[in-house]
Amino acid sequence: QVQLVESGGGLVQAGGSLRLSCAVSGRRTFSTYVMGWFRQAPGKEREFVAAIRWNDESTYYADSVKGRFTISRDNANNRVYLQMNSLKPEDTAVYLCAARVGRVLKREKESYDDWGQGTQVTVSS
Repeated sequence: QVQLVESGGGLVQAGGSLRLSCAVSGRRTFSTYVMGWFRQAPGKEREFVAAIRWNDESTYYADSVKGRFTISRDNANNRVYLQMNSLKPEDTAVYLCAARVGRVLKREKESYDDWGQGTQVTVSS
C-alpha cells in the first residue's frame, strides 16, 4: 500500500496562488505509478483535477484547471506537487492526492487505489 500525505492548503484571495505537496511512500520506486490530484467540495462529488505519469512526467488536466494549475513530481524526494495559479472561489475544496499502478492517465476516481486524507483550500472572493 502506498501512503500519501498532503500539505500546503490554506486560505487565499481570488487571483492568488498556492502550491500543494503530496509526500509519497511505501514503495522502493514509483516508476510504474500514475499520481493524481482530486478535489471535493461540500455536497459535491469528488472530481478529477490533474494526473501525472511518474516515469515520463506526462500530464493530463481537467478542462476547468487547464492553463491555471500545473502538476509535477520530484523523483529524488518522492513528492508530487500541484501549483495552483489564478485561483477562483469555485476552486474551494478539499484536495486529495491519489495513486494508481499503471501507465494510463485516468480521470476516474475508481481507478485509483490509494488516497491521502486531503488538505483544505479556500479561495475568498
